[in-house]
Amino acid sequence: MWGSNARAAHPIFFHHVLRGIENGTGLIVVDPRHTESASFADLWLGIDVGTDIALSNTIAREIIASDLHDRVFIERATENFEAYAESVADWTLERGAAVTGIPADVIREVAQRYATADRAMICWTLGITEHHNGTDNVLALINLALLTGHVGRYGSGLNPLRGQNNVQGGGDMGAIPNKLPGFQDIIRDNEARARFNTAWDTEIMPRYGWHLSEMFHAMEEGELTSIYCIGENPVSSEADSQHATKLLENLDTLIVQDIFMTKTAEIADVVLPASNSAFESDGTVTNSERRVQRVRKALDPPGEAKDDIWIIAQLAKRLGYDWGDLTPREAWDELRSLSPMHQGMTWERLDQMGGAQWPCWDVDHPGTQYLHARLWSENPDERLRPAPFSVVADDPPVDELTEQYPIRLTTGRRLDSYNTGVQTGGYTSPLRRPESIELSEEDADALGLAEGEQALVSSRRGEVIAPVHLSTALRPGLAFMTMHFPDEVETNRLTIDATDPKSGTAEFKATAIRVEKLNGQGAEVAS
Repeated sequence: MWGSNARAAHPIFFHHVLRGIENGTGLIVVDPRHTESASFADLWLGIDVGTDIALSNTIAREIIASDLHDRVFIERATENFEAYAESVADWTLERGAAVTGIPADVIREVAQRYATADRAMICWTLGITEHHNGTDNVLALINLALLTGHVGRYGSGLNPLRGQNNVQGGGDMGAIPNKLPGFQDIIRDNEARARFNTAWDTEIMPRYGWHLSEMFHAMEEGELTSIYCIGENPVSSEADSQHATKLLENLDTLIVQDIFMTKTAEIADVVLPASNSAFESDGTVTNSERRVQRVRKALDPPGEAKDDIWIIAQLAKRLGYDWGDLTPREAWDELRSLSPMHQGMTWERLDQMGGAQWPCWDVDHPGTQYLHARLWSENPDERLRPAPFSVVADDPPVDELTEQYPIRLTTGRRLDSYNTGVQTGGYTSPLRRPESIELSEEDADALGLAEGEQALVSSRRGEVIAPVHLSTALRPGLAFMTMHFPDEVETNRLTIDATDPKSGTAEFKATAIRVEKLNGQGAEVAS
């Protein structure tokens, strides 16, 4: 479990992990903090923030040097192994330990346990992806799976845990700037584009759209002047939120469609009250294991709130396209006609089967329990194409630590709260505490700070005042905050908007900060 505190961020999934542990499964956690998840682990690797590629390359080098890599699988199902092996050759245990902060003998144990396991998975979340090189971080983990053959078999694999209930479904439906529904490439897949052109009586241009970070850059350059924002709260969730808010405020038109009056909705020109909660609409969701499941309406929406599909159809009508009274089933049937991997999932089958996993190619297909089984086929024609190793280099965080900003801030989630607090901010509980700046006891002592004392937290972009919480999960030099409480503490005033050019994800996980004691006569700065 690498860069994932699933006990707090994915509690339902983590119940399955706990059942596995009870049945003898080993758990290794790689995380800068000794998280709730790490407390259940056989091994915790307290990695220095932003050194994930260094650790992966060191593990890989140890596996190869110990002749524990799966030579048969590599030869049959992969490509570019020689270049990859050469790229990790200098990552000795000693070098890896010096860069990552993890003892060499621990790295060796992880390498041997992972390589020799009969079945092994790597699960990750934002601790891997929310970096300026997040895509390369993911490729580094894929390399380990290919090196050992822990992919394409039952009980082995690579599992990116989705942060919300239908993030996977959004991607499946084409809410990605380079893909049509069904993950069909807008530029490379001419056949798919032709199908959509015919079905929609239009011409889809063979070019990629902007991802979110590119959209904000386009706002800054004056190339993007209007935004239609559905179910997103970028005023609170974007890195360097003060800058993002100014860009949104300067748009010619900002339309927000949501179930709550978010901070983004408060600055919008038009707010469309939606009813897209799980209890107020019909349709489907897709979870992290690619399982498409039916959702059934249980409640009528309040007030003037309308279903998302109704709102969109009404906008289309006013723009000159009468789609009629659309239903979720009609939308799903259209998807099936255009996305080959969904064709076998009829509305009736989803009801009868309790869901199905894509790809599901026809009505007789049972769905696909796990991906990439083709890599194990003895028939080269069935393997289709080899899985490539990727050469990826260690690249430290953009926001450098200095004497002025000596503490590394990383961010994450808590079990009792959700995202920007829109849905969870209005309740109280004796188990719930407000936002804080979590520090190690050593750092707090050096600063003269006590539990609950207000402190000034500053980065190169902004500052916030937050109460101090002493945490034994943190080592000296590391701090932790969440983005759950923007009405109390706007954490993303601090975070850097340095983005991964491949994914557009900002480096939320690695901010350089200083923490100062507020004593009424100025501030004392930690060194």
